[in-house]
Amino acid sequence: MPRPTPRARDTPADAAMIATRLTERFGLTAPIVSAPMAMVSGGRLAAAVTAAGGLGLIGGGYADPRFVEDAFRDAGNAAVGVGFITWRLDGDDTALAEALAHRPRAVMLSFGDPAPYAERIRAAGAALICQVQTVAAARAVHAAGADVIVAQGTEAGGHGAARATMTLVPEVRDAVGAEPLLLAAGGIADGRGLAAALALGADGALVGTRFWASEEALSHPRHRAAALATTGDGTVRQRATDIARLFDWPAEFTARVLDNAFVRRWEGDPEGHRAVAAREAEAYAAAFRDGDPDNVGVFVGEAVGLIADAPPAAQILQRMVREAEAVISGLGQKRR
Repeated sequence: MPRPTPRARDTPADAAMIATRLTERFGLTAPIVSAPMAMVSGGRLAAAVTAAGGLGLIGGGYADPRFVEDAFRDAGNAAVGVGFITWRLDGDDTALAEALAHRPRAVMLSFGDPAPYAERIRAAGAALICQVQTVAAARAVHAAGADVIVAQGTEAGGHGAARATMTLVPEVRDAVGAEPLLLAAGGIADGRGLAAALALGADGALVGTRFWASEEALSHPRHRAAALATTGDGTVRQRATDIARLFDWPAEFTARVLDNAFVRRWEGDPEGHRAVAAREAEAYAAAFRDGDPDNVGVFVGEAVGLIADAPPAAQILQRMVREAEAVISGLGQKRR
């Protein structure tokens, strides 16, 4: 596990810093990347994470060029990256072209084959980050030239698969070797989780739900209130949200959301749900815009049980780093 070391960067004298290969590669003071959460990680959030010493990613998600353009505008001149759902790009990659025109620091691809896009991303000067949920997928994206691999455990909010972070991260490290940078994702919301990620062999952490509950996030305040009132026990993996939004997600991926009335109504009846989904799609979209926490999917992970507030992203990042430094130092003292 890396010990905190000073870095040559203009930061407050009392700022906590942890140096890893990730911070060295991207010039960061914190080994933290904010997850590109679709429709939540806008330009303000990405810029705030970058300004605080991490790497902020815009949530390009379902590849809406207008959202991508607006988000980069809101990020200003901040050195941010962007993430996309890969299978969505396969149908129309206009949003990727839009993003690359802004010279992002990195492009993260998830849930599909990154190979068709890897050369374009590298040619634009961006690092290629690939998120995976299995060891086989990690080997595949390594072969495709991923600069950074994200090993995402099932604890994560939103879409993912079945493996847990605790075992997936070190197994991916063993499978791909020491060369690619590795991030842990899923269930990481405080310094304990960040320290654990480093101990598992990761170079840093991809953090989603913790930044979902931040001042700059585009998550609805009513959704935040509902999420912060529950624990990790109150989340569930399901497919009903994809049916409701008429998205044809690959079968191997489900999405973690709050376990609410919507999920309990439809998750056990997928065929019945599909029969009415198109007719009810507009009502679902309206409920989501209104922040109804009971009748839509609220996309958060198990880490919600570790979150009690929604402060600015900079406070979140610095708090995580300070907590992680304390954990690392404390473990060193216990070994003496």
